[in-house]
Amino acid sequence: MNWFPRLLMIGLLAMPVPAMAQGLFSPAITVNDKVVTNYEINQRVLLLQLFRTPGNLPELAREQLIDDRLKAQELDRAGLRLSEEALETEMTAFAQRANLGLDQFIAQLASAGIAEATIRDFVGTGAAWREYIRSRYGARVEITEADIDRALGQSAGNGIQIQVLLSEIILPAPEERPEMAAQAAAIANDIAQMTSTAAFSAAAREYSALPTRENGGRLGWLPITNYPPQLRGLILSLDQNAVTAPLPIPNGIALFQMRGVREVTGPAPEFGAIEYAALYLPGGRTEAGLAAAARVRDAADTCDDLYGIAQDMPEEALERITLPPAEIPSDVAIELARLDPGEVSTTLTSADGQTLVFLMLCGRTPVLEGEVDRGAIRNQLRGQRLTGLADALIADLRASATIVTQ
Repeated sequence: MNWFPRLLMIGLLAMPVPAMAQGLFSPAITVNDKVVTNYEINQRVLLLQLFRTPGNLPELAREQLIDDRLKAQELDRAGLRLSEEALETEMTAFAQRANLGLDQFIAQLASAGIAEATIRDFVGTGAAWREYIRSRYGARVEITEADIDRALGQSAGNGIQIQVLLSEIILPAPEERPEMAAQAAAIANDIAQMTSTAAFSAAAREYSALPTRENGGRLGWLPITNYPPQLRGLILSLDQNAVTAPLPIPNGIALFQMRGVREVTGPAPEFGAIEYAALYLPGGRTEAGLAAAARVRDAADTCDDLYGIAQDMPEEALERITLPPAEIPSDVAIELARLDPGEVSTTLTSADGQTLVFLMLCGRTPVLEGEVDRGAIRNQLRGQRLTGLADALIADLRASATIVTQ
């Protein structure tokens, strides 16, 4: 999926970026004897925005750059250096994930205001750190067949499923109306500080663009695997009644409040693919557009029914798409999370709000036991354990470091 050009097209939503009016290259953070500048923070925020990373991006950029300095110091102590040839290979591979050549990739980054040195530091530090962790801990990590069986749910009865009870808000933030997007960002920042379910429900009723605003944004219990992979960790890290940082999505900002989490006995499928249909109706969320969507909803019980409805419409008016969960656009993935097969969302629009997206979930395809590559599962578990060891090392380095914020 050629996601990178699409990200450039959707632009950067109104997110708070560190003030750069004074001291662009002055120190913002000192990590032991290494400096992180305001410029580096600004560049990392732009990169995270382009990758549609959820959360408080300025804060996340600062934390990532602190970790990068700690990693660089540890790599220096270990005498590990990434050669220019190895860095070029890593950069080329990174660009290929976006279906771009390296020169084209760097040019597209530049058009978004991101310097080549920024992406080289980002990719190079990550690659060198992964190699260091593999060499330091690789011999300690042994994955047994029983580990793989447990991961597949083969040796634990029906397995354990994690379900979450959330409330949701989506604030409209149209890209073509910067003043509205800025106002939405300010409101979202206020909502993110809430610790009361009553306050969040009141905000949902007042501001949310979702149909759930009628009941204060409250959702029922849903498996965590319904949500996009990039959001699961963020959701599960929430304390009771806590709210996520504002999450940028195309033409909007999403927030979730944690009302409960539970484990239930039963199958906990990991979905290999999600199939959905999008019927594009003229009029956006006007009265006429919503009336047309209501007529389609009354006439269509399954995705197959949409073909008959769209037969006299332009060919591009109906798309039926099957993608791995991680590749589904974030706004679509959030809508699909609450749907069962045959259910519909009419929250999204396209073409600067002129087209209403009639979104129907066709089905979710679980990863079946017979289709599972045990070698791939072994590598995944190995990667998870190495990541845990790496996180513990970073925590130790942080604990012993002198970190000063300017």
